[in-house]
Amino acid sequence: MLKDVVSKLHSGLLGMCTWGVVVLMLAIVAQVVCSFFDINPLLTFSDALPLVGKAVTLNSLLDMQWHLLAAIALLPAGLVWLQDRHVRVDFFYGTRTGRQKAWIDGAGHIFLTAPFLVLCLPATLKFVERAWTTDQGSTNDGLNDLWLVKAVLPMGLGLLAIVLIIDMVRIFRLASNR
Repeated sequence: MLKDVVSKLHSGLLGMCTWGVVVLMLAIVAQVVCSFFDINPLLTFSDALPLVGKAVTLNSLLDMQWHLLAAIALLPAGLVWLQDRHVRVDFFYGTRTGRQKAWIDGAGHIFLTAPFLVLCLPATLKFVERAWTTDQGSTNDGLNDLWLVKAVLPMGLGLLAIVLIIDMVRIFRLASNR
């Protein structure tokens, strides 16, 4: 049952990221073309819209590129890890037995990943909270409502923390088998 949920979540998230890459490429092409023809702003609105305000500008396209890239990289990271498809140093890891690999993974989780998440997760929550309370937006006619974009950080790291806990349970089971 858990595998089915993870599989559906994985497929849905990868599908969203696939569309995110398409939107990212279109934003890059639009920015290059509009920069070449010196078109700015691209669209204007009578009322302010969420995220873009009263206009879509070259700077908002540039901001969108960075924000999409962050979301595409961070959100599926936990699922990639959960499926054991993340990058490793194979010359050190590849020739080990399953139990030895479990011990290496456990040590890496305890001494590297867990401290990183313990330090970063609270900081990212404060980062989002500050953007929310100050109604932070771009100072150069870029995107508004930056708390939406900054919320990707704790979401991605939170998913990684959940995956770390799930993976540690798996590792303890593997390491305890003789």
